[in-house]
Amino acid sequence: MDILTKLQKALGYKFKDISLLQLALTHRSYSQQNNERLEFVGKGILDDVIGMSLYIRYPNFTEGTLSKIRAALANQDTLAEVAAKIDLGKYLLMTPGEDATGGRSRPSMLARCMEALIAAIALDSSHSQAAKVIESLYTEYLANAIHSISKDFKTTLQEYLQSRKIGLPIYEVYEIEGKDHNMVFHIGCDIPGLKIKVLGQGRSKKEASQSAAERALAQIYKHNVAQNPY
Repeated sequence: MDILTKLQKALGYKFKDISLLQLALTHRSYSQQNNERLEFVGKGILDDVIGMSLYIRYPNFTEGTLSKIRAALANQDTLAEVAAKIDLGKYLLMTPGEDATGGRSRPSMLARCMEALIAAIALDSSHSQAAKVIESLYTEYLANAIHSISKDFKTTLQEYLQSRKIGLPIYEVYEIEGKDHNMVFHIGCDIPGLKIKVLGQGRSKKEASQSAAERALAQIYKHNVAQNPY
C-alpha cells in the first residue's frame, strides 16, 4: 500500500488532487511551496466546525463556556494529539536537519500540519467534507467536551503560580513505556520555587503532564503552601 494511501485511510478521506495532500505535508524547511498558507485556512475551518458542533451538542452551555472549550479543542496540544493518533509525523516532508532535531514529533509542527490537512480537504472537495473529517477525528473530544476545561490542571497551576509571582513549572519526560500504539508516558512536574517535584503518567504526553500538574496542585494544598488553589 502506498504510504499516502495509508494516511488517507487514517483520515477517512481520499484526495482527488494528491498534490494538495503533498502540499499540506510540506514543511517550510523543505520547499518554498509549503503548507503555511493552508495552515491559515485550516485554522479558520477548525474553529468554525468545532464551534458549530459544540453549539448544537450543548444547548445549555453559555457563550463563555463554549469559547473556552473551543479554544482547548483547537489548541496546539489537542491538535498534536489528534495528529499522533493517525501517525501524521512519519508522513511529513522536511529537511534532514529538522528531522534530526525531532521535527516529526514536535507538537507545533504536527498541529500546523493538521490545520493544513483540514484546508487541503476543503479545497479538494468542500467545507462540509472537511467538517465530516474533523468530527470523525474529534469524536471522543466532542463527546467529552467539558473535560477539556474542567480538568485543565496545567492552566490552573500556571495561573496560580503567576498570580503569586512564583516561577512556572518545568515539565520533563522521564520515561516512555510500551510500543507505538500502547505507550505510557511518565512526566515530571518540578516547581523549584516551592520545592515541589511530582510525577504523572498517561497514554499521551498531554495526559501525563495534566496528571503531573494535578498532583502538584494536590501537594500545594496538602502542605499548606498557600490556600487551596482550586
